[in-house]
Amino acid sequence: MSLAEIKRLARSKATLIRNEVHESAKPGAGAVLAKRGLPVARNTPGSVISAFHSFGSEISTFELFDRLVADGWTTALPVVVAKNTPLVFRQWAPGEALVLGRWNIKVPPEEAPEVLPDVLLVPLLAFDRQGYRLGYGGGFYDRTLEKLRGLKPVTAIGIAYAGQEVDEVPRDAYDQRLDWIMTEKETFKCG
Repeated sequence: MSLAEIKRLARSKATLIRNEVHESAKPGAGAVLAKRGLPVARNTPGSVISAFHSFGSEISTFELFDRLVADGWTTALPVVVAKNTPLVFRQWAPGEALVLGRWNIKVPPEEAPEVLPDVLLVPLLAFDRQGYRLGYGGGFYDRTLEKLRGLKPVTAIGIAYAGQEVDEVPRDAYDQRLDWIMTEKETFKCG
């Protein structure tokens, strides 16, 4: 079986597991993340963090987003501009306008300033303790992390339910590792 087929099957299984975990763990999970806060501090005033708008059965990031703003971060959301390209990031804070982007995911309008994040909060289907994640199959975050890490130091933090952990994520040479994982139960450094 090819790695692509192994990943496809793993995504199907991980989606079912995340849907089940979401139903039981979602009450209060986002608030726990916000209360705990990030494992990294802002390096300078104006440090940029890219979060994501929780979609479907992803763990809620809304409370954490509010905390990031209160803590003084410049916040942004990722935007898919084209297939097989890195994401771009547009500055955004809770309460500001959003428009529907690809896959009906809410994103800042094109007029919002583009920024380069210092920290990225990354959605996922499954993760392992080494810091590898099973994404949705588009490769957007892998391309983005590779590009950003070539420009400056960045920290990637996977955001997930604890129940999404697996022993080992199937991976290829281009898959980028996360630095930290945050769940409703713990935050840990990968590796």
